[in-house]
Amino acid sequence: MAVAGLVGGCATPYGRPGEKLLRRGDEIVVAGQFFHTGTRVVLWMDPGGYDAYRLECRFARGQTQPSRPVSDSPARYSSLRRHLPQDIANQVMESGWTVPLLAEHVDLLVVHYDACGTSRRCFEVLHDIRGLSAHFLLDVDGTIYQTLDVKERAWHAGVANDRSVGIEIANIGAYEDPTVLENWYCRCPGCGRTYLALPAQEAARWPGLELCRLQPARNELICGKINGRVLHQHDLTDAQYEALIRLVATLCRVLPRIRPEYPRDAQNRVRDEALSAEELASFSGIVGHWHVTCEKVDPGPAFDWERFIRGVRRELRRCPW
Repeated sequence: MAVAGLVGGCATPYGRPGEKLLRRGDEIVVAGQFFHTGTRVVLWMDPGGYDAYRLECRFARGQTQPSRPVSDSPARYSSLRRHLPQDIANQVMESGWTVPLLAEHVDLLVVHYDACGTSRRCFEVLHDIRGLSAHFLLDVDGTIYQTLDVKERAWHAGVANDRSVGIEIANIGAYEDPTVLENWYCRCPGCGRTYLALPAQEAARWPGLELCRLQPARNELICGKINGRVLHQHDLTDAQYEALIRLVATLCRVLPRIRPEYPRDAQNRVRDEALSAEELASFSGIVGHWHVTCEKVDPGPAFDWERFIRGVRRELRRCPW
């Protein structure tokens, strides 16, 4: 006789015991819930993922503490966002985060370049060496790596950590001396296109990667002033912009206090200097690391804010809820 609530004594309303739950490979995790992004995502729990929950170093075998720890704990993140009112903090400590509760208290997205060039090297530097973390890493081929549930307080942007989600984009960075970039970028003698020349160890990870996916979205070197410094940088790849747009549209939808907007100056252009403490406290949306502190310049002058924001808004209009 079939047991009540079962079908044939085996299936339940939740599925069959031991049945594999299939994923599409585009999901991110927010407060324990999966959300589709429409682009490739590798989670910390997946083979080849980068796990910021781990206490031991990923690449320095046998070493637990990072070589430059920022706290007495071997953990590289915090389980509680410290800006919460006491009653909400108590609720989170007792029952954990829900998506609606997280959406009330996270209203910033901080965009970084990693100055490492690839996500593999970025995780090694952040996790193993510096004892830091970011929720997402975006590699040169457009692959997104999620290292922590968005509910966690990652250590990536100082005073903004409590309210924010952090994304590290694989890009070697911006420099006052443009010759520094010659170690990472080459120009094809035939067509004149600039492309990313990965170190051999990193290039071996993408044996079939098409050269066009390693080309900056704009061929020319971009020069601009950020926090008073004149800097040179090559743009992200098209694959990175496409993946970033889909990821951020997803985050804006799930956490709607993160508005698809960035700080602007009097001419309606992206503001090229840090916000004051009061301005940062009142802003909800997407900022660069340079907007958080005058000591930083990432994501750099080549980051195309208008292309990025237009793309995010387009994605949000395309699939309205």
